[in-house]
Amino acid sequence: MGNEISYTVNKVNEDTWIIEEGGVRFFLLKGTEKALLIDSGMMIRNARDIAASLTDLPVSLLNTHADMDHIGSIAQFDSFYMHPDEEENYRQGGRGGTIIPVNEGDVLDLGGRRLEIIHLPGHTPGSIAILDINNRVLISGDPIQDGHIFMFGTFRNMEKYVESLEHLQTFEDRFDEIWPSHATLPADKALIGQLICGAKKILAGEAEDCAKEAEFHGNKVKAYDLGFATLLCNLG
Repeated sequence: MGNEISYTVNKVNEDTWIIEEGGVRFFLLKGTEKALLIDSGMMIRNARDIAASLTDLPVSLLNTHADMDHIGSIAQFDSFYMHPDEEENYRQGGRGGTIIPVNEGDVLDLGGRRLEIIHLPGHTPGSIAILDINNRVLISGDPIQDGHIFMFGTFRNMEKYVESLEHLQTFEDRFDEIWPSHATLPADKALIGQLICGAKKILAGEAEDCAKEAEFHGNKVKAYDLGFATLLCNLG
């Protein structure tokens, strides 16, 4: 019993659940024909079983990206949706499973519930957001949040991050709320523009007054506390 992982299931409505596990969350969305997990937890290894306790519909998995805190239960699925640019990040350590590629503009139809893929490279090469079209909700993964955004180490690219946020702004009239994987839910749409401005200042060397060295998960980083979010970047 002492090894059980703590989590909570929050029911939004008859077709939507948010599962909170410590500092990360993932989502279960249901249509009339099938259900979809968006990410699968950090330490949790039974997200598919959690989903099965909430719906009798067949459950698939879609990954916003492949960082460790989002793929905890991925081994429960023989195949799963992921952007193909994320495969190198995912395959580290010999991880298996069949990737079903999803790309910018693809739409997954759960039966009366259509989800559009938006590619947001930068945090990782294959990071995606998911637009729940009829419900006007953007499930954003990690790039848009008011907490700590990891931009240090392998696969991170600040220039592409800024380009992705600017690309996301072209969708702003299609959603009312942002549901990130971390920190405050919902996040305000204004955060997108704030993150663009802050990231550009970091790139231009104009944010050093709000930077300090810190350590996260054994990594020495430069933490830029922008007031509305903190970007953790490589030293130097």
